[in-house]
Amino acid sequence: QGLTKSYGKKRGITDVSFQVEEGEVFGFLGPNGAGKTTTIRLLMALLHGDAGTARIAGLDVWQQSVEIKRLVGYLPGELSLDPNLTGGQILEYFGHLRGGIDQAYLKQLIARLDCDPSRKFRQYSSGNKRKIGIIQAFMHRPRVLILDEPTSGLDPLNQQEFDRMVKEVREEGRTVFLSSHILTEV
Repeated sequence: QGLTKSYGKKRGITDVSFQVEEGEVFGFLGPNGAGKTTTIRLLMALLHGDAGTARIAGLDVWQQSVEIKRLVGYLPGELSLDPNLTGGQILEYFGHLRGGIDQAYLKQLIARLDCDPSRKFRQYSSGNKRKIGIIQAFMHRPRVLILDEPTSGLDPLNQQEFDRMVKEVREEGRTVFLSSHILTEV
């Protein structure tokens, strides 16, 4: 409700309000520079707002950010991961942060997105880097997925597979919040 974040003379967001129901897929649409990523960073408590409030699953995003991060699978717009680790090592690291994950489900996600986890992150194309990001967001079966421009760099076949993954999450009653500047994607 009323989220506002100013960057001084640079544009931020002003009085943003919306509600996403549990089990809903919510498309957050807007042109580049409209404030989609800023809004998501506020929701993930990576930034603190100048005004307004935000809650996820009834929890205050700033006061209870650790609890929220347990519930959320987050894909940032730009991944900043160790370029010297393999995709598999990165996924293993995130799995340990989550307290362990279902390895069979992880292998299924890797196969579905046709990802080679043995390559170093720096060797991946932008689309393959995106696949690692998507897998890490989905792999612990979070209650809420917050995905910033999730299909950026994916080829059409992987975009279709991603769409199927989102549909499955919705059918399971989980929530997806995804941003995009592409109307047809939303």
